[in-house]
Amino acid sequence: MVSYKITVKTGDKKGAGTDANVYIILHGKGIQTNKYTLDTFFKNDFERGNIDNYSVDSEVNIPEVQRIELWRDAYGLFSNWYLDWIEVTNLATNITSIFPAMKWIKENQRYFFNHIDTCLPQDDPFKEMRMVELQNIQRDYQLQVKVPGLPAQVKELPDDERFSFDYQFNIGLKGKIYQEESQRLVMASGVEWKDVDDVKSVYTPVFGVPEGSKTFNDDASFGRQRLNGLNPSILNLCTKIPESFGVTEIMVKPFLEGKTMKQAMDDKRLFIIDMAILEGCPTVGENIMTTPFALFYFNDAKCLMPIAIQLFQKKGPSNPVFLPSDPEYTWMWAKMWYTLADSTYHQALTHLNFTHLMMEGISVAAKRNLAPSHPIMKLLNPHFIYLMAINTLALGTLINPGGAIDKTSSAGINGHFYIIKKSMAFWRLDVNGTLPEDLKSRGVFDQSVLTGAYHMRDDALLLYDAIRTYVKKYVMHYYSTESSLTADYELQKWGAELVKSRDEGGVGILGVPNNGKFVATDQLVLTLTAIIYTCSVGHAAANFQQYDEYGAPFNYPYYLSGSPPKDKSPVTIETVLRSISNRIQLLGLMTVTKVLSEKGTQSLGDFEKQLIVDPPAIKFVEEFRQNLREIAKTIDERNKKRKHPYDELHPSAIPNAISI
Repeated sequence: MVSYKITVKTGDKKGAGTDANVYIILHGKGIQTNKYTLDTFFKNDFERGNIDNYSVDSEVNIPEVQRIELWRDAYGLFSNWYLDWIEVTNLATNITSIFPAMKWIKENQRYFFNHIDTCLPQDDPFKEMRMVELQNIQRDYQLQVKVPGLPAQVKELPDDERFSFDYQFNIGLKGKIYQEESQRLVMASGVEWKDVDDVKSVYTPVFGVPEGSKTFNDDASFGRQRLNGLNPSILNLCTKIPESFGVTEIMVKPFLEGKTMKQAMDDKRLFIIDMAILEGCPTVGENIMTTPFALFYFNDAKCLMPIAIQLFQKKGPSNPVFLPSDPEYTWMWAKMWYTLADSTYHQALTHLNFTHLMMEGISVAAKRNLAPSHPIMKLLNPHFIYLMAINTLALGTLINPGGAIDKTSSAGINGHFYIIKKSMAFWRLDVNGTLPEDLKSRGVFDQSVLTGAYHMRDDALLLYDAIRTYVKKYVMHYYSTESSLTADYELQKWGAELVKSRDEGGVGILGVPNNGKFVATDQLVLTLTAIIYTCSVGHAAANFQQYDEYGAPFNYPYYLSGSPPKDKSPVTIETVLRSISNRIQLLGLMTVTKVLSEKGTQSLGDFEKQLIVDPPAIKFVEEFRQNLREIAKTIDERNKKRKHPYDELHPSAIPNAISI
């Protein structure tokens, strides 16, 4: 007679607990135990979030349990059950076997979980069972283009992708607190602003003071936004002034510290942003969207300074080039109208499309084609947690007709969708989604360019290299030969679905190496690194400063009314004040961005789903975590020397996934 200790962890999702009867059979090599009922007298087993322990005795001695067979009935009022994991210990040999599940257990359906359960499909001894499981998953995970021209998403949110109860409750509670405070402030002070100080009155202790409100009409802060703000990936090294940009040598001479424009270009100190993609962007009502050029100079004090702004693409008398020497509020207003385009680009592309939407299609395709026991699925899964859930929530509350974006932005959802559709023609995983290549394409990869100022780049490269090193070790462990890569039919099907056009039911991702046919490990490493980086570091850079930026309407306007300036006549602060969001609009935007700016899940490397249980792979995870700890120390040291510390990409501030 031998005793087994069985430990069961029920998930934390809403409705995860069950009153059903749960049965288990333990399997070894060619042997198995009888059926056991997991039940403790006078105890409510399998409650949400609980860990339950059971002891069973058997005549069958399995020194190391290799596999478990599990099922439940439909007994009780609440029979649904979400299982996180099961551990089985043979108390005679003291060997523990781990069986990750992370899924809903459906009634009267038998589930088989293997110890460690990590193998390529061609090596799986239970190929037929694996195939059946994947077919069941594919019924739940279907791709659909919900908005014509936009990325593919999950057709209906599967139960396994829903928020945990606590996570969803916390999001709702925070939103309610901010909404109640907003209502109080509007009731107390009305809708329209009295003066600039009145705008600051909304920064109560409930909301806090956004960082962007601490400077006002400051050119150095405006330059830092382009490097280390929410949208740090659109600045390009300037090697030529576009024909349609009316800036001249005489205009900018006072701002180049004695250099000509050519000398500034040769010294790699002149930079440009071109917002031509916003041409034709629809807006809400009579609002106007700018399509600006902005020129910047990196000065001797290591500050990126704006030196010229043209608000529309076609140069002409009614579209002047605005300069820092223009009347104070005229220059300020020109910067605000530039920033309207910047914030619209940020929200539509840098944040929504290039992280949330692109990664959702990739994650759905992964789950459709890679079995849960596939090592690549185990590698990616922690970086997909809550992604489909948050996108589904956003489609119903933020980016729906009449939702938050329609109420708080100049472009509205139609404008955002218009820009997203345009971007689908150029966004590539191997360029825009691969940090070093993105930096090279913009001429800013070399750290001798923008030295000491481009903190986002400098910190992000450390993290990209750490992720790539981790991924490479992991991939090389499971694909020791190129033939094992090409023989992996699940991986090849995933690659094919990634590049298959959306019209044909695929994800339609451009720039997947070798068009999705993985024949070399470096192709797979690049793809996986880009995905993990985007889901963690890329999203963190684009997301967690939202309240600090959008909460300050003079600093980062998302809405402006009236018309942009057509000449250099002096502008009054009253004109500027009338153009920004009113109190209701601003508080609505503050509420949304405050919730979005609060990190709700665990930090990079500290995985919510501990699916990697293969001992060699666990070693790679530990090495990754150690590397992140060293990066944290490096960033801490850098921030001690920085005049304006940059904390957004400290590893402790980066979640594993796009979960908010």
